Amino acid sequence: MCGIIGYIGRRDPLPIILNGLQRLEYRGYDSAGVAVLCKQQIRVERAVGKLSNLAAKLAAHPLCDQLGGELQLGIGHTRWATHGGVTELNAHPHLGSEGLVAVVHNGIVENYAELKHELASEGVRFASETDTEVIAHLLERHLRAGQPFERAALTTLQALRGSNAVVMLNALQPDMLIAGRMGNAGGIAIGLGEGEMFIASDVPGILEHTRRILFLDDGEMAVVRADQVTVLDRNGSLVSRPAHLIPWDPVSAERGEYRHFMQKEIFEQARAITDTLRGRVNFETGAVTLESMAIPAALPRKIHIAACGTSAHAGLIGKFIIEQLAHVPVEVDYASEFRYREPLIGSSDVVLGITQSGETADTLAAMSEGKRRKAAVWAIVNAIGSQAERLADGYIAMRAGPEIGVASTKAFTTSLVDLYLLACALAQVHADHADSDPFTRARSLAQLPGLVSRVLAPNPIYDELADRFHDREHFLYLGRGVNYPIALEGALKLKEISYIHAEGYPAGEMKHGPIALIDERMPVVCIAVRDSVYEKMISQIEQVKSRRGTVIAVATEGDDLIARKADFVIWVPPAPPLLTPILTAIPMQRLAYHFAVRRGCDVDQPRNLAKSVTVE
Repeated sequence: MCGIIGYIGRRDPLPIILNGLQRLEYRGYDSAGVAVLCKQQIRVERAVGKLSNLAAKLAAHPLCDQLGGELQLGIGHTRWATHGGVTELNAHPHLGSEGLVAVVHNGIVENYAELKHELASEGVRFASETDTEVIAHLLERHLRAGQPFERAALTTLQALRGSNAVVMLNALQPDMLIAGRMGNAGGIAIGLGEGEMFIASDVPGILEHTRRILFLDDGEMAVVRADQVTVLDRNGSLVSRPAHLIPWDPVSAERGEYRHFMQKEIFEQARAITDTLRGRVNFETGAVTLESMAIPAALPRKIHIAACGTSAHAGLIGKFIIEQLAHVPVEVDYASEFRYREPLIGSSDVVLGITQSGETADTLAAMSEGKRRKAAVWAIVNAIGSQAERLADGYIAMRAGPEIGVASTKAFTTSLVDLYLLACALAQVHADHADSDPFTRARSLAQLPGLVSRVLAPNPIYDELADRFHDREHFLYLGRGVNYPIALEGALKLKEISYIHAEGYPAGEMKHGPIALIDERMPVVCIAVRDSVYEKMISQIEQVKSRRGTVIAVATEGDDLIARKADFVIWVPPAPPLLTPILTAIPMQRLAYHFAVRRGCDVDQPRNLAKSVTVE
C-alpha cells in the first residue's frame, strides 16, 4: 500500500525521491511527503492528494537553497490512511518532538495506543492522529538517552507489535539511513549503487538506478550508508544477505505508447505467457520442469490454495485444473479467512499461496499457518525476492514483469498458466493419476500465446458496449464450470475500476435469486464457450432473454447459435477447456477498462484501492 523511497549519496535527493514515489503511485495513496537533511536540519514538506501537489509546493518553496558535493540523504512517502484522516499533519514523514529524527512507515502499529499513552505520560506532545508518530518519538527518546542510532532504531523496532516497515533519518547521524522490517507489512528493497544507495517499498521505485537489490526479511534491520549496507537480525546480530540481480528492464515500468498502465498490461499478456512458459515445457517430450519447485515423490493428500481478490479467483480455476489433470483434491480459501476457521491441515498436505506482490499480508499469514501445521508451503508469485517467495518451500514465478495498474491483468493470466504447469508437473510425476497425455498438454501450451494474441486483436465492440451501457448501475456476470470464476473476476474488474456494481454468479444459481433482478436495464455478461456445460449456458441465456435482459456473450468463434441468441458477442478462439479461462478473462479486462475510460475514472489508481494490501 504505502510507498516508501529513501536515498543516500551525493546527488540531490529530491528528484530521486519524487520520481521513485511516482513510480510507486500504483500502490495507492491519499497524501505524500518528503524529508531531507539540509545543513544538519531535517526539512519536511507534505501535501494532501496527488504527488503533483507536493511537487508544486516544493517548487514554490525549496527545502534546501544550496546543495554541495557533500553526502545527501532524504526519505519520501505516499500514505494510504489507516490511523487518522487525510490531512497534511497526518501525512508522512513524521518528526520527533525535537526535530532530530524523521520516520516513514508502512503498516499498522498494533500497540500504538499503549505506546502513545506511555510517551504522553512523559510529556511528549503529538502533532498528528497517526500510529506512525509513535515511532518517531520512541526513536528520539532512545537517542536522547545516549543510545547510538543503530541501537536506538533496533530498540524502537523491537517495541512495535504488528507488521511494520520503517525507514528512519537522524539529523545527528548524516552518514546513514536505517530501514527495518517487522512482520509482513510491505517490503523493504535496498538498491545497491556506486557510492550511493536507494531504499524502496517495491522494486519499480528504484529500478532505473540499479538492478542489484537486497531484500529484508521479517525481523531484520539495515544500516544503509552510501558505500555499504549492514543487515542485522532482531537481536542485533549480523546477517549475511545476498543481493538479487533483477532482470526487469526499467522501460517495462513505463506506459510507453499506452494511455494507462492497465491498458499496457492487458496487451502484454501474450508476451507474459510466453515468458511464463519459456524453459519450463519441453515441447518434444511434453515434460514440465519447474525450476524452483520440487514436486514430491508422494502425492499430496490435499492442496489448500489461499489467496485474495483476483488471485483467489485464479485459485478457484486452479482447483478445476489440478483436480482434473492430476487428481489431487484442492480446497480454495480466501486467505483473509483461512487461519480463522481452524483449517484441517496435515503434514502430507500442501498450502499454496497465490500473490502477485508476494507481500499480501493475509496470504503470508495463511502460508505461515501452513508451516506451523507442518504442511509443505508453495507459492505462485510475481515479485522477485518477495516475502512469499522466501517463505515458501518451493515457488513458481509468474514472470509477468512489473504490474503497475491496481487492477490485476497479466498477473492473473500468468498465474493461471502457472497453475496449469503445476498440474502438469504433478500429473507427470504421478502418471497413473493423469487425465491426459503430456504431449497433448504441451501442444496446447505451445499454441496458447498465439490464441491470446487473437483475443487481443483490435475490436470495436468494446467501445460500442461502453457507449451503450456506461450509465447502467448494475451488471450480472454468469459462468459455469471452469469459467464460473471468470464471471467472478469479470464482475470484480468492473467494480474495481468503473465503480459500477456487478455480481458474478454460477449460472445454475441464477434461478435461485439473481433472476429477480433481470429486466431491460440489466446487462448480463455470459461466458458461453463450447465446453461440457455449453448447453446449460444456452438455457441460461434463454432465461435472461425471456425476461428482457440484454445478453453480452463471450463465445467460441463460429458459434452461430450464440450469434442468434445474444445481443452482443465477443469471440474467442477454440481452446482446450481447461485453458479457456485464460482467453475468456481478457474480454472481462477489456470491458472493464473501456467502461472505466468512458466514465472518466482513474483507471490505474481507482479510489480506495491499493495494489498490494500489506495490512490485515
